[in-house]
Amino acid sequence: MRRLLLAMALCLGVLGTAKAQLGLPSLHLPSSLPTTLLPGGLQQSQPGLANDLDTSRPQDARRRIIRDLLHRYPRLLERDPHGEPIVRGELLVLSPSDAALAAAKAAGFSVLREEVLRGLGGRVLVLSVPAGMRTERALAKLRAVDPAAVYDFNHIYVASGAADASSLGDSPAVESSSPGPSLARRVRIGLIDDGVDVRHPVFANALVHTHGCAGKQVPGTHGTAVASLMVGQAARFRGAAPGAELYAADVYCGLPTGGAVDAIAVAFDWLVQQRVPVINVSLVGPANGMLESVVRSLVAQGYLIVAAVGNDGPSAPPLYPAAYPGVVGVTAVDGRRRVLIEAERGPQVKFAAPGADMAAADPPRSYALVRGTSFAAPIVAGLLAERLGTPDKVLADSAVMDLAREAVDLGARGIDPVYGYGFVGAEIRPAPALASTRAQ
Repeated sequence: MRRLLLAMALCLGVLGTAKAQLGLPSLHLPSSLPTTLLPGGLQQSQPGLANDLDTSRPQDARRRIIRDLLHRYPRLLERDPHGEPIVRGELLVLSPSDAALAAAKAAGFSVLREEVLRGLGGRVLVLSVPAGMRTERALAKLRAVDPAAVYDFNHIYVASGAADASSLGDSPAVESSSPGPSLARRVRIGLIDDGVDVRHPVFANALVHTHGCAGKQVPGTHGTAVASLMVGQAARFRGAAPGAELYAADVYCGLPTGGAVDAIAVAFDWLVQQRVPVINVSLVGPANGMLESVVRSLVAQGYLIVAAVGNDGPSAPPLYPAAYPGVVGVTAVDGRRRVLIEAERGPQVKFAAPGADMAAADPPRSYALVRGTSFAAPIVAGLLAERLGTPDKVLADSAVMDLAREAVDLGARGIDPVYGYGFVGAEIRPAPALASTRAQ
């Protein structure tokens, strides 16, 4: 388990229109955000959580990661009112008016960064909180001055699963995964994660476009594993869309503040500019106004966003972006087709796919065992990419329903909060024994 937690930390990158498009209907979130599972001991007002953190339980892994992040980088990160990690002293605003921005500057805020979203038709500004003012108080002040705009924390989103190359463990018999023929280049699929090690042999037949990190390549464990399950192919390995064209945006770049909302928004915008119809996000975090606005815009334009539902446990509050309307949330099952004990449940679950008792690519040339909803989502994304060649709302809805008709109903009859429409991608389960081998 110690190795597993270390692997999860590494995969984070910390050791590493709809209305004039993003001028969309303004979203103003209340100051009280939905509560999610908190890292142990982060809120004295809820002391029970400090004693409830059990690092031996898979559903506590995200809280452990958040706690370690906040402990390791206190000058860069802090917690929001619900214990979720945010970039210290930073607030986001989406497409503010000139008058609103002038008012913010007059109140002591300054613009740290500005990103023009050319594909979505808006701009993201990162504001610096005035000296001596708490970030929470600063957010409330901005919302009071300009209630029509979208203001929020710059939340940090983390991976929804882990790779562990250290041990095979006990592996049940699983579905075979023999290589299939490469798909035509027309199959295009997007990924928002940490960096993909494109030198890994499983990507030899795939065309991979990368974005982020000022053009530098910062390979990550998590992104490489997820990407391999989407487009990878080797002698004994096959992803869901082998040989497809992958557009991979790195939102971590090996930085402690990796996975922040402003970077995720820019990544989505790049994928819109490239007209990539299906986008996988195996990252999870709290509700965020900026992220919700971006996701809503993409869904309205006919993009399919596929997201891991998270591993906080079956009774945990929903995680995002999987729980936003229109997003295809994916849960994970093991080699016996049982839902993982740590997988979240609820109406956000649309499909189940393999997410344990299997291997994925591990930099630079090997494979690792993987577990979590992170690794089920890319399988569903690959299957949907075969069905959607261009962003189109009608065709996107049709693609989801076509896949639903092929799903194996594992839970209650019809769509249910555990397995969604059912289980797909049974043939995409790379054998666990690969974790003891090197890629050829």
